[in-house]
Amino acid sequence: MPPYGFVRVAAVSPLLRVADVVANRIRSIELLDLAESRGVAVLVFPEMGLTGYTCNDLYFQKALQEAAVESLLLLAEATSHRFGGLALVGLPLLIDDQIFNCAAAIAGGKILGIVPKTYLPNYKEFYDGRFFAPSPTAVSRFVRLGGADVPFGTDLLFRATNVEGLIVGVEICEDLWVSVPPSSIQCYHGATVLANLSASNETIGKASYRRQLVGNQSARCIAAYVYSSAGVGESTTDLVFGGHCLIAENGTLLAESPRFQREDLFIAADVDVDRLRVYRAQTTSFNDALLEPGLRKEYRSIPFSVSERKTGNRLMREIEAHPFVPARSEQLRERCEDIFHTQVAGLSRRLEHIGKPPVSIGISGGLDSTLALLVLCKTLDSLGASRDRIRALTMPGFGTTPRTRGNAITLMNSLGVRFREIDIRPMCLAEMRALGHEPFGLSLKDLEMDTFVEKLRGLPAERRQDLVFENIQARARTTLLMNTAFVIGTGDLSELALGWCTYNADHMSMYNPNVSIPKTLVKFLVRWAAENEFDGATRATLLDIVATEISPELLPSDADGKAQSTESTIGPYELHDFFLFHFLRYGCPPSKILYLAEQAKFDHAYPRAEIKKWLGMFLKRFFASQFKRSCLPDGPKVGSVSLSPRGDWRMPSDAQAAVWLQDLEEA
Repeated sequence: MPPYGFVRVAAVSPLLRVADVVANRIRSIELLDLAESRGVAVLVFPEMGLTGYTCNDLYFQKALQEAAVESLLLLAEATSHRFGGLALVGLPLLIDDQIFNCAAAIAGGKILGIVPKTYLPNYKEFYDGRFFAPSPTAVSRFVRLGGADVPFGTDLLFRATNVEGLIVGVEICEDLWVSVPPSSIQCYHGATVLANLSASNETIGKASYRRQLVGNQSARCIAAYVYSSAGVGESTTDLVFGGHCLIAENGTLLAESPRFQREDLFIAADVDVDRLRVYRAQTTSFNDALLEPGLRKEYRSIPFSVSERKTGNRLMREIEAHPFVPARSEQLRERCEDIFHTQVAGLSRRLEHIGKPPVSIGISGGLDSTLALLVLCKTLDSLGASRDRIRALTMPGFGTTPRTRGNAITLMNSLGVRFREIDIRPMCLAEMRALGHEPFGLSLKDLEMDTFVEKLRGLPAERRQDLVFENIQARARTTLLMNTAFVIGTGDLSELALGWCTYNADHMSMYNPNVSIPKTLVKFLVRWAAENEFDGATRATLLDIVATEISPELLPSDADGKAQSTESTIGPYELHDFFLFHFLRYGCPPSKILYLAEQAKFDHAYPRAEIKKWLGMFLKRFFASQFKRSCLPDGPKVGSVSLSPRGDWRMPSDAQAAVWLQDLEEA
C-alpha cells in the first residue's frame, strides 16, 4: 500500500458477453490479476458484471441465476490467492422469491456481503422494475451462499482492519441519480470510499452529466467515489454502453477511462483517505445532517483486510507542484479573473464605506505592490472615482535597483497615477545615528552617503547581515505612507506565513487586498493582468516585473552587482507555498508533506535533502511568526487558505513547533 493514508482504488469494465457467465467470470479473474499486479486495494466491477445488464427476461431463468451464483463463488475463491484487496462484483440473486440487482463484496476467499439496489429506474429506456425488486421489499438479512450465511442488505459498510480510515460504502447505478443517494447517508456513518456498480447507457451529453454527478457527490460526501459502468459488450438491441469509468476525490476527478473501447477498461488512482478525514473534521457542519432523525441508520460493519503489496515509488495521481495555481490555462484564466475581481470588490466596499478618501500606496517595482496598484486603479474606476485620489510613493532605499525603480516609475506613469519619489536613506541614517546604531559595525560619524553605500557593497557576505538596518527602512516607508492617506497594503500570504515582513511596517496597512494571495499566485495574477487587462507600455512593464528576481531590496547590491535575493535566504516560494497549502488546508504532518513534495514536479528539481531543509525552515518561521499574524489588517479571503486571525487561523503566538520538527526529523 502507498504510505501516509493513500489507498489505491480501481474501476474496471470488462468486454463481457451477454449471459455468458463463464466467459465473464474468466475475464473478471484476469482483471483481478491485473489489479493485484498494480497494488489495488478496492476494485469495482460494473452493474450485473457477471451476466450482463441487458439480459432482460433471461434474469428469470434458473439456469442463469445458478450460473451467476456459481461464478460468484469461484470468483470469491480466487481472491484467496490472486487478489489481496476488496472486489465488488455485480450479479442477480434470487432472495425471498424476488430477484435483486446486487453488488457482492468479496475478499480473502469469501463473500463478505451482498448489497441490493434500492432505486430502480422504470422510465424511458429503463425497465428495471420489470425484472428486479427494490431493496426495501427484502425480508431476509442474510443469504445462504456456498454453505455460509452472508450478510444481505443496504445497511452494510466494509471496514478494512489494517488500513486506518478505509471504509467502503456501495450503491448501484440509479442510486446515485436520486435526490438523496444511499452514499450520502453512508458517508455520515464513516464511509470514505464510495463504490458505484453501474450500467449507464450513452446518449448525447450524458457523459458530461455523469462526470459532474460523480464529482459533485464525492464533494458533498467528502469522499472518494469509484464509478464503473458497463461497456460495449452489452446488447445494442436498443441501447449502447460505453464503459465509462471514473474516480473522483472530494470534487476532483483523478482518473477517467475512454469510452466505446472494444477491450477491457481499467483505471486506477491513489485516494487520500487521511486528507478526507481531516477535511471532514475541519468541516464541522459535515455531520450535522445526523441531527435529522430520519438520516440516522444502523449499519453492520463487515471487516476485511488488505494484503501487503509493492506499489512502486510513484503515486497513481498527480500531486500539483503549485496547488494555488491551476495547471490548465482556461482554469487559470478563470481563477485569476475571479481573484482579481474579488480583490476589487473587497477594496471597493471598504473605500465606499469610508467616503472614498484619498489613498496612499507604496510602489517598489516588485510583484506585490504592482498587484495592489492594479487592484486599486480598477477599484477607483469601478467606483467612478478619479485615479487622482491615489497618493503613490516610491521610496528608494539602500538596496533599490535601477530596474525596479524604473519599472515603478514607468508603471505609475502608464497607469496615469501621480506619485512622489522620496529617498528614505537620509532619514534612515539619521534614525540610526539617533539610536547610536552602527550598521554592520560601520561608524556613521561624518560618513557621507555615497561612501557609506560603497563600504556596504564591499562587505563580505557573512557581514552583510543587520536586521535593525533593514527594519528601519521598512518602518520609514510605512511611516511616510501612514502620514499621507488611507494606506493600501501590499504584503501577501506567503510572506505572512514565513513572517517575512517587518512588524508594524510592510506588515501593516489600513486594508490589504493581497492578504490571502500566495506569492506563486501573485506572479500569475500580474501576468494575467498584463495579458488580459492592460496593453502597451503597461503590459511591457508588468511582464518585466514578473521576470524580476524577488528581493526585499534592503541591502545594496554586492561587489559583483548581485541584488539581495529573498529565495536564496528563505528558500523557493514554490516550495513554501506547497508546504503552506498542505499544512494549512489538510493538516498534513511534515513527513507527509515531504513525501508529497518528492512526488510533485516543480519548476526546478529539488533533492530530498533540500526539500527537507526548507520545510524545516518553513515550520520554524511559521511557528515563530504567529504574533505578526495575530494583528493583521482587514483584507478579503480569496481562496481556501487564509491566515486571518478573525476568520481561518487562530493559533497561540507561543505555540511550540517541537512535535512537527520531530516528525520531519524522523521522516
